[in-house]
Amino acid sequence: MYDDIYWMTHALKLAQQAQNNGEVPVGAIVINNNKIISQGKNSSIIKHDPTAHAEIIALRNAGTYLQNYRLLNTTMYVTLEPCMMCAGAIIISRIKRLVFSIYNTKTHNCIPLVNLLSAYKIKIHTGVLVKECTNIIQNFFFNKRTKK
Repeated sequence: MYDDIYWMTHALKLAQQAQNNGEVPVGAIVINNNKIISQGKNSSIIKHDPTAHAEIIALRNAGTYLQNYRLLNTTMYVTLEPCMMCAGAIIISRIKRLVFSIYNTKTHNCIPLVNLLSAYKIKIHTGVLVKECTNIIQNFFFNKRTKK
């Protein structure tokens, strides 16, 4: 559990960077052999790219690092439950383990993504740094609503 907290702290720092850029605060890292091999933060607005989610960026960077689209024996840490697009990319990448902090309350009750990922033998662990990840997301959207 300590390692999960340690690595999620790195993902949370990326989420903060995304928020500072005006993006939805989500950060992701990919670990291999107890080392960060890639990272990503939401960048859809800045890049004008609907696929520039933290997870997709981290997966692309990990593939480049490993020189393989199969990210076997890796773990992804992400601050928010992946969306459908990111879940599909995680499945295709063959990540071994996914650790995310909080569920996406906008989609979680509609789409059992955890069940889908588990069906593909991806080990899932949730609930790491819940308070911190919840606060950054809630504060981001609260500030968006109150600035209108």
